[in-house]
Amino acid sequence: MKIFTAAQIRSWDQFTISREPISSIQLMERASATVANWISEHCKVRRKAVVLCGNGNNGGDGFAIARMLYMKGFDIDVFVNDPKGKFSEDAALNFKRLREISGVSVRTFSQIEQYSFDDKTIIIDALFGTGLSRPLADEYKVLVDRINEKDHLKIAVDVPSGLSADGLFDGNSSVLKADYTLSFQSWKRSFLHPETGKYTGKVIILDIGLSEKYKEATETSYFSTDDSFAGSLFIPRNDFAHKGNYGKAVIAGGSYGKTGAAVLATKSALKTGAGLTFTLAPQCGYNVLQTSCPEAMFMEGGDRFITHFEIDNDATIGIGPGLGIHRDTQKALFTFLKDYQNPLVLDADALNIIAGEKDFQLIPRHSIITPHPKEFERLFGKTENSFERLELAKEKAKEFSIYIVLKDHHTQVVTPEGNVYYNLTGNAGLAKGGSGDILTGILTSLLAQGYSAKHSCIVGVWLHGKAADFAAEKHSKESMLPTDVIDELGNVFNELNRRTERNL
Repeated sequence: MKIFTAAQIRSWDQFTISREPISSIQLMERASATVANWISEHCKVRRKAVVLCGNGNNGGDGFAIARMLYMKGFDIDVFVNDPKGKFSEDAALNFKRLREISGVSVRTFSQIEQYSFDDKTIIIDALFGTGLSRPLADEYKVLVDRINEKDHLKIAVDVPSGLSADGLFDGNSSVLKADYTLSFQSWKRSFLHPETGKYTGKVIILDIGLSEKYKEATETSYFSTDDSFAGSLFIPRNDFAHKGNYGKAVIAGGSYGKTGAAVLATKSALKTGAGLTFTLAPQCGYNVLQTSCPEAMFMEGGDRFITHFEIDNDATIGIGPGLGIHRDTQKALFTFLKDYQNPLVLDADALNIIAGEKDFQLIPRHSIITPHPKEFERLFGKTENSFERLELAKEKAKEFSIYIVLKDHHTQVVTPEGNVYYNLTGNAGLAKGGSGDILTGILTSLLAQGYSAKHSCIVGVWLHGKAADFAAEKHSKESMLPTDVIDELGNVFNELNRRTERNL
């Protein structure tokens, strides 16, 4: 799914209005009805709502939502800055329609302190939408700060007020902290970064029928990876295939005390479907690996740590899990990279070794690196926030012709062309040691099977997160283990295959 800027979204509205054709007030009515229907359906035990409305079109949505919810049986109170103030044309019309309903009271923001909120009151935020271009100030800042103190269900319309759709305002800005954000048509970038996404609560994307032609024709560098998109890239298994058709994956990792990381990466490579899987590890991990991963073949790379990499040219290699940073391992890795030209996967200690020398030209073109924030900082330098980190990643991906998987709550796949794919699967249960090792195995396996580096990243990150979502449902985010995630990979593939069969 494409992610557009606030300016592109406004153009999308106007394109729809001019081409459908539909008037702007009719489009507002359609969007508001979608929100009102969602709230009515999902908030059945709460039948009282306070609607905070601004003077622009987001406020116009709020007035229409208030009217519609009242007609559905909700007890409604609306708050505005000044009932006699200047509203946008469509907001003014919806405000007039609302005032014609005697059962809905309209109050000013200054009256919020005296208002009696009961336990079942929903607070609906329709102060500002995607058009906000600066931090909240004056009475809006005071209002949002007060509302954030309330322990009531908060629902934001399109974008939580105080939040930019495109990025980050001043870190000290006031933003309404929503429990749900009902956003129109597509994700916004600010929903997908930790500094700003913390304000959205659960994001629900509502289809309000904006023009498909505009979406297809309009270019963007930002995309979201949902189930449908990842499924479209999935390659079903050929019934007449043999193991030679699905590649040779080699996991290079492990050192004394860190063999478990190599085990996790090997298991996930096996479960992701590589035709042949090998583990290059030191001799000290032999018994552990042969016992825990009998389907994989062992390749000795040293005694207590890896001291040499001897890999067949027809193999795809993932290097890093539990590798360690011993001086001899560093030397062996640099020697290997100087002669190896095929795309590979680099993670964990492989990245830490490279960070020490800053010799990024050794990384073969179209390879995949998977740094978490600290590893990225060691590689390319410190940034102030995740937005800056992403911009730097785009520069480095282009400079070195590599794919960068920026691990985060919504992990970003950054391509050499400067495109960014935000992943929508996964959960906080992955915040455990070993989760990254699993991802390395998945990516290496997909790359070995013939997926392009780009598609390996997109599908692999989605697959990793989807399996984690299944594991969290079964075990909880707190108790799920990385091995539980590996065990759920088969269920994800079953879902992908069922979906493929339905689409025939």
